[in-house]
Amino acid sequence: MSTLEEIARLSKVSRSTVSRVVNNDPHVSDATRARVLAQVHRLGYQPHAIARSLAAGRTRIIGLLVPGGISTAFSDPFFPIFIPAMASTCNACDYSVMLWLTEPDYEQRVVTQILGNGLHDGLIVSTIHLPDEITDALVGTALPFVLIGQHIREVGAHYVDVENYEGAQKMTQHLLGLGYKRVAHICGPLDTICARHRRNGFLDVMRAGGYAVDAHPIVDGDFTEASGYDAMLDLLPARPEAVFAGNDLMALGAIRALREAGLRVPEDVAVVGFDDVPAAAAANPPLTTIRQPTGRMGVVATEMLIDVIEHPVTSRHRIVLPTELVIRKSCGAGMVDLSGSKSQQVSAG
Repeated sequence: MSTLEEIARLSKVSRSTVSRVVNNDPHVSDATRARVLAQVHRLGYQPHAIARSLAAGRTRIIGLLVPGGISTAFSDPFFPIFIPAMASTCNACDYSVMLWLTEPDYEQRVVTQILGNGLHDGLIVSTIHLPDEITDALVGTALPFVLIGQHIREVGAHYVDVENYEGAQKMTQHLLGLGYKRVAHICGPLDTICARHRRNGFLDVMRAGGYAVDAHPIVDGDFTEASGYDAMLDLLPARPEAVFAGNDLMALGAIRALREAGLRVPEDVAVVGFDDVPAAAAANPPLTTIRQPTGRMGVVATEMLIDVIEHPVTSRHRIVLPTELVIRKSCGAGMVDLSGSKSQQVSAG
């Protein structure tokens, strides 16, 4: 492979002059540029892409950091939708994606590596956990970054989020509107922002409706199907009429637990979720849920980060995307409600 030294020798110039020609430095005479480029083309020299990028102060590489455990990126249905959307947007803008997966005990070390290697123009951080050492480490550095999800503290960060609180309100209002009185909630891990917002949306609607919140149990889960299954077993003695799970995977686990207990969904217990993952529509019965625009989040977060990289600003970009109530059969819409009157007929998937 031809080197800068060989081209410099044949062109009778210094290595630094060859480097300036390769990187389109304007402070090179036309005659020298022509002589160097003639040797570059004759020898078929290909400049090292990363070296050129670093010399130009830009690598056109965006990092995606997924904290909380390596298995998260492979088991959570969020990422198979989010990552392709992010990658497609990067490709369209001539950027590349570098994926960073961390375990909780090594998050600080990974952030130190990212900040020290100089390979990233910016970073997208997904799944914010509390306490959040990652964001704390990034705030105040020169590396642009965008959070997926609002931060519980005002840290001056760019973020893209969805209406977690409002979506949970819509779902809880939907269940109460169908006539259910005893409604339980399976909450996601409370060290995540989205789980807190969804739980709070549920609680605020129940309080506003005059329901005694302590009469409507909340059981903690961790966003996995197994945790939804275990939470539903814990809820069975309370005999809820409806269960709002903080995500679809936990809702699917709850349905499995009810079926094994000999109970029918929605005839005995209605079950609803949040996210509208692909498995929701294929469930038995199809799952009523809150649809969040996961692919759109990937596009918007990537566009936001590239905009911040290419047009640095002091103001913060903050976008919250709307959610949508998707009514299917698991909520019992269209059935006779618990007060004995016919509930409102709605379309069911």
